[in-house]
Amino acid sequence: MTTSFDVVIVGAGLSGINAAYRLQERCPDKTYAILEARDSMGGTWDLFRYPGVRSDSDIFTFGFGFKPWTGDKTLADGAEILDYLREAASENGIDQHIRYGTKVLSADWSSPHQKWHLTIEADGRTSSIDARFLYLCCGYYRYDAGYTPDFADLGSFEGTFVHPQFWPEDLEYADKNVVIIGSGATAVTMLPAMARTARHVTMLQRSATWITPVPFRDKTAERLQSILPAKLAHSILRLRYATLRTVFYSYCRRNPEGARKLLLELVTKMLDGHEDLVAEHFTPTYNPWEQRLCAAPGADFFKAIRSGDASVVSDRIDHFEPDGIRLVSGGKLEADVVISATGLQLLPAGGIEVSVDGRKIELNQTFLWRGAMVSGVPNLAICIGYTNSSWTLRSDIAAKLVCRLLRYMDRKNLASVTASAPNGMPRSPLFNLKSGYFQRAGDQFPAQGPRGSWRLYQNYFLDRMATRRGGFDRELQGQNVR
Repeated sequence: MTTSFDVVIVGAGLSGINAAYRLQERCPDKTYAILEARDSMGGTWDLFRYPGVRSDSDIFTFGFGFKPWTGDKTLADGAEILDYLREAASENGIDQHIRYGTKVLSADWSSPHQKWHLTIEADGRTSSIDARFLYLCCGYYRYDAGYTPDFADLGSFEGTFVHPQFWPEDLEYADKNVVIIGSGATAVTMLPAMARTARHVTMLQRSATWITPVPFRDKTAERLQSILPAKLAHSILRLRYATLRTVFYSYCRRNPEGARKLLLELVTKMLDGHEDLVAEHFTPTYNPWEQRLCAAPGADFFKAIRSGDASVVSDRIDHFEPDGIRLVSGGKLEADVVISATGLQLLPAGGIEVSVDGRKIELNQTFLWRGAMVSGVPNLAICIGYTNSSWTLRSDIAAKLVCRLLRYMDRKNLASVTASAPNGMPRSPLFNLKSGYFQRAGDQFPAQGPRGSWRLYQNYFLDRMATRRGGFDRELQGQNVR
């Protein structure tokens, strides 16, 4: 098997497949491989199998820019996304470049040889692969472990305890009492899906989360898809949703009180005027988009609450008992099944140990140049998507930047390029949300700077313009081909 490539992409999820497509499109002369630690492509969408799993971003921006989404759902479910991704990889021959069951353990840049030396593990054996450029598209969380708090007396619980990241295929919850711990996107997704067959579903939250209804189907999409060619309709819808998200996010940040009022009015309407429920369980203490906004397509979450099949309790866990959860308030939630939808464990660079000439690189001491290149490290880019919009929008910008860099290096006859952060530049967290998993481990990642090429604006249109700028000669240090 080939052991030397121009580019190695790590991860065969949405970002990795998108990166491969852009590489084939814009740098067709480059050899590449995708290394995937798991036995199948899809990343998040192959890993998560819990009831109702879906994207919380509209599918027109969450999907690829190069492959039209022809459905009319606003949010697509996990199985649909996985089929779409596999189809895109197959149609473009990308699947032929994927090496499954191949985990990258370490990556060491050799200055004398001007290339990356990757130590990989496959079939229980270690070997090596070389690459001129390394692009990490492995996301930001651990696939082999989710986050579960240290619950008191959990061992005494006689029911079934599950983390959504490791959903058992044979889990039966029909006609059973289910408690979902957490109030993020996973809990908001699972509650209506499980409420259809469970005896009752309770979402136990410490504090309220912003949840907003969105249309289940997009009538505008239906009309455009019926009268326009698929690619043109997809491009228009992609631009439309990117604009709407950017405008609404900006409105929330600039006028938080106005955004709070708007969202609370929507929730009150969805709950049929039950202001008491809104005040107690659906009025967050934080402003909209300080944490990621949860979406309820077709208002399914609120319908489940209104029907009585599900409910929300705002309290804290004191301890587990054999048949349920005892709350700090003294109340008790009886449960046959408890689901710990308590979040992710973040993991920078897929846990790969990165070094330069044998010297370990502490990623949390670096910056990201143009949201992708790691400062002080030659030929290394990391894909970081949006936190306030569709991940894929930002990952596509980064993939195009990597292609521009590769073409720039060819024109200048460079073997490597390195972005050097200005001395003493102030550091800001890469992720600008207050969600628990970002607060717990966000400082493990590279930082961003205050402005210019070192700033992630969380704005699709600004970032797209910034990526197209020149300035490579001024901002990068190159090493000539020897």
